[in-house]
Amino acid sequence: MNKVEVLEKVKELGLLAVIRGPSAELTVKMVEALVAGGVLGIEITYSTPNAEEVVRILSQTFGSKIVLGMGTLTKPEQANSAKAAGANFIVSPVCEAALVKSMVDSGLLTMAGAFTPTEVLQAYHLGADVIKIFPGSLGGPAYIKALKGPFPYIPMMPTGGVSANNVAEWFSTGVVAVGAGSELCPPQLAKEGKFDEITRRAAEFVQVVKSARV
Repeated sequence: MNKVEVLEKVKELGLLAVIRGPSAELTVKMVEALVAGGVLGIEITYSTPNAEEVVRILSQTFGSKIVLGMGTLTKPEQANSAKAAGANFIVSPVCEAALVKSMVDSGLLTMAGAFTPTEVLQAYHLGADVIKIFPGSLGGPAYIKALKGPFPYIPMMPTGGVSANNVAEWFSTGVVAVGAGSELCPPQLAKEGKFDEITRRAAEFVQVVKSARV
């Protein structure tokens, strides 16, 4: 998929699971449980052990069935490493010029992190396709709504503070998608082997996202 196709798929799904796995093996199992529940947008963070190897395995296992990305990029060289591993999109929690430039230059769908209005505009001007509003929990849906006032044309995706209970509120502000981490796939559940619970949560999340956008 090219960048435009990946963005359309992200918009279609509306939900990215942001995974900070406790180990490579458990992370793969977490993703299998999420996919079983219908979550097909997967972001493996660089804070996951052997993150690039995990992405290689997932890319080979699921292919085009999922939209696979890497997150928590903090170093420019990670952009090309993520691409080589098989990522379709890349995400950073920050807006740092050299980092965002390397992400954009990779040719992958780029999501740069920002919070203030100045950061949002800067990230967009640097070429980010989607602005990751992080931490979303700090401002909540009302903050996104306020940002959309001056920036109605900038695609935004909140991460942090997204739960099955408030998904509808986030989508009412006009975001293109939401990123859900511990509310969707807590690492502790994987450590305890409760993959059925992750699948249950995944199915619930997918349903509320669909309902929120009807």
